Amino acid sequence: MISTDHTGSLIAVTVFGEFTLADYREFEELADYKIKFEAPIDLLFDLREMAGFTIDLAVEEIRHSRQHAHDFRRIAILTDDQWVTWSAWLSQFFVDADVQVFDNEEEARQWLEADPAT
Repeated sequence: MISTDHTGSLIAVTVFGEFTLADYREFEELADYKIKFEAPIDLLFDLREMAGFTIDLAVEEIRHSRQHAHDFRRIAILTDDQWVTWSAWLSQFFVDADVQVFDNEEEARQWLEADPAT
């Protein structure tokens, strides 16, 4: 299950339990809308409560990332899981966005709100 929130060009997604393809499609719909009207966009993924993800979700995430490789500005990922951190690092090969991993939500939000020139 996911919870989404969006303000301006920021989409915040919190994942609870298993992250499924249906959840990701919900995110995709919102992201595609925001990209259409406000690209580039910033993302905040809170994966601290994620219990796992499905393989079909992983495949769809790669497809969507490649399709929108230039539409994301910054991606902040909240996690304390080393495998998710490695996955975030690998995702940088598919998008031009600046991707950072955080364990503190306040620091992640400050980074997303900071002037990219600094």
